[in-house]
Amino acid sequence: MGAVLGSQASTGPGEWYYTLPEESLNSAQSALTARELPSIDTTTSLPAVIPRPEHTISRTEISKNALKVLYRLKSAGYQSFLVGGGVRDLLLGHEPKDFDVVTDARPEQVKDLFRNCRLIGRRFRLAHVHFGREIVEVATFRAHHDSAEAGEAETVDGRIVRDNVYGSFDEDAARRDFTINSLYYDIRDFSLVDTAGGLDDLKSGLIRLIGDPATRFREDPVRMLRAVRFAAKLGFRLHPDTERPIPALTQLLWEVPPARLFDEVLKLFHSGTAVQAFELLRHYDLFAPIFPATDQCLQEQSEGFPRVLVAKGLANTDARIAEGKPVTPAFLLAVLLWEPMRRRADAYRDAGHSVTVAVQQAGEEVMVEQAQRVAVPRRFSTVAREIWALQPRLAVTTGKRPLRVLEHPRFRAAYDFLLLRAEAGDDLRELCDWWTRFQELDDSERAGILKPARPRSRGRRGRRRPARD
Repeated sequence: MGAVLGSQASTGPGEWYYTLPEESLNSAQSALTARELPSIDTTTSLPAVIPRPEHTISRTEISKNALKVLYRLKSAGYQSFLVGGGVRDLLLGHEPKDFDVVTDARPEQVKDLFRNCRLIGRRFRLAHVHFGREIVEVATFRAHHDSAEAGEAETVDGRIVRDNVYGSFDEDAARRDFTINSLYYDIRDFSLVDTAGGLDDLKSGLIRLIGDPATRFREDPVRMLRAVRFAAKLGFRLHPDTERPIPALTQLLWEVPPARLFDEVLKLFHSGTAVQAFELLRHYDLFAPIFPATDQCLQEQSEGFPRVLVAKGLANTDARIAEGKPVTPAFLLAVLLWEPMRRRADAYRDAGHSVTVAVQQAGEEVMVEQAQRVAVPRRFSTVAREIWALQPRLAVTTGKRPLRVLEHPRFRAAYDFLLLRAEAGDDLRELCDWWTRFQELDDSERAGILKPARPRSRGRRGRRRPARD
């Protein structure tokens, strides 16, 4: 599913953002119309209960393991509901990525019911019930932190840093973030419970926060990123009340721990709508707090670069996800941080370093600085640096170096990155064609097209001086 860039809108000298095309924003509406979401009587107070004959969710669409969890909790005398994104996606006719359960059972009580259960989390105490590769997450009803007893919840400057306060169904519904995520499927009678007008917002294609938006964003600034992610994923718009406080609160993202942001970045860019997410992040000035060096380069872009490289890299990721191909955070990282690395490497080359040393040094520094904003695991940052390090080696097509590069475990990723650079405007088409042909040849044919390497220059005492890459 290739993404199409929207129209450019200028916000002032050196500033820009992209707006989503109207057809992209409205694409969800046709799907919603075809799905025939249930109607509720808005003249009555919420929550509204929609009985089974009046909504489209069927147990055949729900994971068998999630149903096992729901039924066992019910049999043990506890309340149990399917909630959140799984319910939302079923109503939209999408295949849910996972199913989350909420209950009045405490985490320890859930663990007593399931031998295959593990308790996780410090800020949020959760029960994970394991069924092979599938994990059904079970959360206990929570109350808003304002209702907490001493020691149960903790806030700093309005931001929740610990929140393990148990509550009732009504309290749990009130503390959820967005209306479209506050829809509950009741296993007792298979009814649908709409606690905040989420069905109306699904029909209207709106992302709306529950409660006062400024307060909710201060409680957890990551909600701003979640709002953008849902808008991009579903093709929805942010409700005016929800988007209004964002410009004044973007700086709060700088206070979010880097470890939390990594998961959010993956969800933003590995959900199949990375281009749309990027455009919205730029539109709401939310990209700078997570990728400050890249954002600075985007402010100083020349003839569309590096924006074109980033946009094409994200579109490539979306296309691979749509085709069911694997994607890796390492390649995404290489795309997003290429321009900051390239500029710093150029500075090292101007100072007299070889291109190999320049790229290695610049890559290490850029990754260290980026880790202060998004804590990328080393297994991904190392691969991204290897992709960068192979770029100058791919420029050498003489001697035996191409054969060694071809055997490198990161060759394919580096070759794909080279192609991406060519598509973005770098003068690399001839080099890309050479490597494409080189891969198709057998060993004897490869040896036949390789030209001898140029002789290395000698130092003053007759020793061979290594040629710069």
